[in-house]
Amino acid sequence: MFDSLTSLSVTKRLAGTLRRLRAALALTAAVATAATALAVTGPAHADLVLTYGEDVSGHEPDHDWTASKAEFGIVKATEGLTFRDPSFARHWRELDKKGIVRGAYHYAHPRNDPIAEAEHFLSVVNEQPAKPGDLLVLDLETTDGYSVDHVNAWAKKWLAHVKAKTGATPLFYSGWNFANTYGRGLAEYPLWVAHYSRPKGDVTPPADWKEWVIHQYTEDPIDMNVSRLTPEQLRAFGRP
Repeated sequence: MFDSLTSLSVTKRLAGTLRRLRAALALTAAVATAATALAVTGPAHADLVLTYGEDVSGHEPDHDWTASKAEFGIVKATEGLTFRDPSFARHWRELDKKGIVRGAYHYAHPRNDPIAEAEHFLSVVNEQPAKPGDLLVLDLETTDGYSVDHVNAWAKKWLAHVKAKTGATPLFYSGWNFANTYGRGLAEYPLWVAHYSRPKGDVTPPADWKEWVIHQYTEDPIDMNVSRLTPEQLRAFGRP
């Protein structure tokens, strides 16, 4: 009787050990599978497909758009009340030949009247053939010594005037810190933000914006950008 009970006890202990071993092996396999899946898929934001683009001005008058891999290009047209970028017409034609999304930007000076600057910009841009989807942009990087309220109101007037005159929704461009200080209340306008200390496409929108549309992530060797939108989605902000 003693030997039989001992044998039964050993058998039960062995069965319990085998069950615990199988459970441990199953848990190890599950952890390994989850780790492999994470390594393959990466974090959630890695699924965002980014559209590459470039922007230039008279500093790059001979930029080779034919060789560029950009899917959108934005070029300087005007500055202040009178300046016309001498390379604008050439860039505009080259972008048309390439067939990608194109845009024109105005470098602002809040010491001047915003409507007068907007009209100067439109007069120069309208001298060139326009196409549906052409983007229009306000580049605001300086205060000219004016207050936050003045600069903010100035931007709102410029943007509203260009939108009313063209039917396009102009983009607002600025550095992250500048936009965060002077861009309150402009979230209805798509944000093109410069932030060179962040990896491309990995930037938190400043001020009231919920999302950025274009991230300028470097200026070396030229200004390089990514958009979270497709080319067709970008065109939706442009001329009708």
